[in-house]
Amino acid sequence: MPTPLGFDVLKDILHRRTAQLPDHRKASPNTRYAIQDAALGAFGIFFTQSPSFLEYQRRLQHTKGQNNAHTLFDVEQIPCDNQVRTLLDPITPSSLDVVFVEVFEGLEQHRMLSHFRVLGDQLLVALDGTNYFSSKAIHCQNCLSRQLSNGQTLYYHAAITPVIVCPGQSQVIALPPEYLMPQDGHIKQDCERAAGKRWLAKHAKQVAPHGVTLLGDDLYSNQPFCKLVLQHEYNFIFVCKPDSHPKLYERLAFWQTNDGLTELESRHWNGRYPEVTQYRYINNVLLRQQFPEESKPQYSSRYPVWLFVNIHAIMRPSSEPCRSLHVGGCDGATCSHRAQTSVRRCPVRLAANRLC
Repeated sequence: MPTPLGFDVLKDILHRRTAQLPDHRKASPNTRYAIQDAALGAFGIFFTQSPSFLEYQRRLQHTKGQNNAHTLFDVEQIPCDNQVRTLLDPITPSSLDVVFVEVFEGLEQHRMLSHFRVLGDQLLVALDGTNYFSSKAIHCQNCLSRQLSNGQTLYYHAAITPVIVCPGQSQVIALPPEYLMPQDGHIKQDCERAAGKRWLAKHAKQVAPHGVTLLGDDLYSNQPFCKLVLQHEYNFIFVCKPDSHPKLYERLAFWQTNDGLTELESRHWNGRYPEVTQYRYINNVLLRQQFPEESKPQYSSRYPVWLFVNIHAIMRPSSEPCRSLHVGGCDGATCSHRAQTSVRRCPVRLAANRLC
């Protein structure tokens, strides 16, 4: 029976993978610090959330003859912060992707992701970009930049950080990130959508076969990106906003006027008042203005199905004016009727697809 993933097992994965990191230095008998020690020391700083972790461990070693960096993370020689930067800066961040993948595969092998599965046994992977460094003075060749309104240049580093999420759970499972940085042969500055495409292609073989639905904001609700998602056999749920998808909302308004939307409703008693969730959806609505010429002859069942959902409408006593629809009254965005049981609707639509 395989041993479930515990701290020692996870540490062993990190230890084995950091031992494989490339060493850019020339071979020398005077080499004092190993690349692995620098990587494990840097990990220790983030694990303990203490910027002075390594300095404190060096003092412990000097005064007590032992230190937590060795007992916890198997660091043989403790480098200083500057030495950590010097040793690790030349190494590409993607060298550590294997750590994320091995942990993910281990969790799946031991069936420890079963409580994350929803929507037909799917894993929900949220794609989102984040900045993790910015400066107006310090920058490097891998920095992105943008002009501020005052004329200054802001340099920053950013990445897409995909995580496995589940409604009702505060824990997430991290997957390999994809960093935004200047790409060889590209004149335009790197962007989140381009990094998302690289992530899809790079990790499709390890992630997509496990039944994954990608979650993303309006940035990802783009015809070429959606097509690429399907090619790599992911499912997706992306937000579509009216200002960036005007043609889509024109079609939606047309079908809504002509009763082309299907409606579903579910009711749930939460102990104090009934909650009503209403769904309105329509299939096979084009995302952009024209259908791609190369796709016209082949309208496959695997082409995106666009789902429009009004999320979590709650029926309860209310003195507020209704915003879009209320029970037993009028239907209009400017309605001032005050209903005792109002149905509030989220105006943001979702574009979703499931592979047939």
